[in-house]
Amino acid sequence: MTRLYADRRSALMAKMEAMGGGVAIIPTAPEVMRNRDADYPYRHDSYFYYLSGFTEPESVIVLVTDAAKSKRRAILFCRPKNEEREIWDGFRYGPEAARERFGFDEAHSIEEIDVEIPKLIANAPALFHALGKDAKLDARIQSWLQAVRALARAGVTVPATVVDVHVLLDEMRLFKDEQEIAVMQRAADISAGAHRRAMQTSRPGLREYHLEAELLHEFRRHGSQFPAYGSIVATGANACVLHYRAGDAELKDGDLVLIDAGCELDGYASDITRTFPANGRFSGPQRTLYELVLASQAAAVAETRPGKTFMDGHDAAVRVLAQGMLDTGLLDANKVGTLDDVIEKGAYRQFYMHRTGHWLGMDVHDVGEYREAAPAANGERPWRQLQPGMVLTIEPGIYVRPAEGVPQAFWNIGIRIEDDALVTAAGCELLTRDAPKTVAEIEDVMRR
Repeated sequence: MTRLYADRRSALMAKMEAMGGGVAIIPTAPEVMRNRDADYPYRHDSYFYYLSGFTEPESVIVLVTDAAKSKRRAILFCRPKNEEREIWDGFRYGPEAARERFGFDEAHSIEEIDVEIPKLIANAPALFHALGKDAKLDARIQSWLQAVRALARAGVTVPATVVDVHVLLDEMRLFKDEQEIAVMQRAADISAGAHRRAMQTSRPGLREYHLEAELLHEFRRHGSQFPAYGSIVATGANACVLHYRAGDAELKDGDLVLIDAGCELDGYASDITRTFPANGRFSGPQRTLYELVLASQAAAVAETRPGKTFMDGHDAAVRVLAQGMLDTGLLDANKVGTLDDVIEKGAYRQFYMHRTGHWLGMDVHDVGEYREAAPAANGERPWRQLQPGMVLTIEPGIYVRPAEGVPQAFWNIGIRIEDDALVTAAGCELLTRDAPKTVAEIEDVMRR
């Protein structure tokens, strides 16, 4: 593992060298107070972890290189050993042990950073830093630059340019290696088991938070450190609220339950949505809309392969959903026109208002450009072509709020089906395939 992180640092330095070299500064996330003297559970910064595997707060990575590759140095600043603080807060590596364990060339106490950084950025051609992401760090960097400017009469110069280091790292993180895929598959397996457990637990009379508790139990008992995001557990009309959080609403006989939840494992997210009947049996209208969403997802999956663009899957899902809206009477053809009219005018957005997926990785809405860098002949940047190693979600849905002209049998039905897809040379592989998904699978699991 140490070699993996060192290779990533080396790859980033190669990108820096291609731009003339310089100094990169990548901090981890700060600790955040929840209230009074209690902190939120600590979670490292994804960029920092991607380059280090190091999870302690108050840490900074500094990479130094030049165009000739003659000055490569990977430096870690971290907390010093402190026996008293370790009694209260737990183990600290300290600079020397961290340098050896995580494969850095050098390591220093974070207490020395104000002295050391000005030495490192003096005469560097460029500073690679995500300006504007952290106001406190930006201010600190300004003070380091001022310290270097004070030496101008001695012939010392400050970096002439600032490059957003996140842009370079985003492109690296977009493509997952074998180790990352293995972790994401394990996270997906844990989350699939949690969704299965929630289905098996569900019954009318329980509350949304009861199912949330089952999810959290399953995540943690299989080694996940955190939920990847706040779990959505929405019953009845709540399922039509896209970012609803698990509350205290009662599961009622005849209602659907929508769960959008995934665990984080070793820094990598999973993201699954399943919708099922609280009582274990789909009603006729529920089944009709569920199978429509399932068919739209199958259409999107078929378009998720190398050479296709990020939006091809969305367009395929929209076409299936829009036709289904016409077929079921959710949309009146006499008012909205043909299928092409529905798509062109966006009439389908009354019931489907979000995109069909997003990148997935260390962050649940992961980094990476959705469009190609070079514009097309019309001046617009085309949607990005999919390539092996990318991971994205495929999550169509349908959300029917009561409204005039909408068949009452479909009112307050909210359905979303979401899987995590790894783009492969042959197409795509659903990492979350073990979560029950068809009507028959769901009813069978709940019956048992």
